[in-house]
Amino acid sequence: MRLELLHIDQCPNTASAHRLLEEALTALDHTDTKIHMRLLKSVSDIEGTGFAGSPTITVNGDDIFPDGAPSADLACRIYMTPNGFAGLPTMDQLTKALRDRGL
Repeated sequence: MRLELLHIDQCPNTASAHRLLEEALTALDHTDTKIHMRLLKSVSDIEGTGFAGSPTITVNGDDIFPDGAPSADLACRIYMTPNGFAGLPTMDQLTKALRDRGL
């Protein structure tokens, strides 16, 4: 299983997304799962990644939040949370999405 955090340069949510992923993996007792960081620097880097804006979290190349529209640009992403739009999913949303992917 390959867990990736796709992000763009200077994304304001990259560090928080990484920290949230680590916390979710700990909560799911998967601290041995490596988070692969992938910096997308150009539009050609996006092809075939499942990128839907920065940050996008994928498992085996599939966006774990498939309701995000695929992006052809180096852009930021927003997530729909119970409290409205945000730059990151909630911990509950993230752990559920990871659990749904077998973690």
